[in-house]
Amino acid sequence: MKSIDNLRLMAACAVLAVGSSAMAQNAAVDVGSQVPDAAAVRDGLFPEDACKELEQSGFKCMGFKPAIRYSLPASSFRIGSAELPELLKKQLDVFADVLKGKKGTGRQVRVVGHADASGTPEGNQALSVRRAEAVKAYLVSSGGFSADKISTAGLGEGSPTTQPGDCKGTQATQALRACLQPDRRVDVELKGSR
Repeated sequence: MKSIDNLRLMAACAVLAVGSSAMAQNAAVDVGSQVPDAAAVRDGLFPEDACKELEQSGFKCMGFKPAIRYSLPASSFRIGSAELPELLKKQLDVFADVLKGKKGTGRQVRVVGHADASGTPEGNQALSVRRAEAVKAYLVSSGGFSADKISTAGLGEGSPTTQPGDCKGTQATQALRACLQPDRRVDVELKGSR
């Protein structure tokens, strides 16, 4: 049984040593419409824990990939809303479960809200802060983490995932709303990991 655990730890080390180009650039992993696996979220937010497991088993850790920033999800928020849809709540439940295991460790998480460019810059800034605060409140109420261990920020429309020229038009058409939808999101990351 110990050899199986050791193999699992060595596999975790291999995974930690090999980072994808997205992780090397610290790009966000878009969770999309999937409910993520708790083990993947734990290993993504707290990759150094796998190194600690290796060292406790007598292995030398040769380094680990940077913590992952998760984007939740590209299709979650309605235009102008900070209300958490059911899919987002299911995704956040996984994050809350992972964070429960980190209580008392001193670790801090950062939640960053975003908005698309369909409103005024001032309105989008306020909306992005409300989205981040709504996610924080949900994580705290789920028992995942204490409020003082979750910081929030809002970037308004200032950090879009869409590129200039991706979305055509200036009128608020259904096509334009759909094109800008990836910009309406929240990111969850380990504080101090970027």
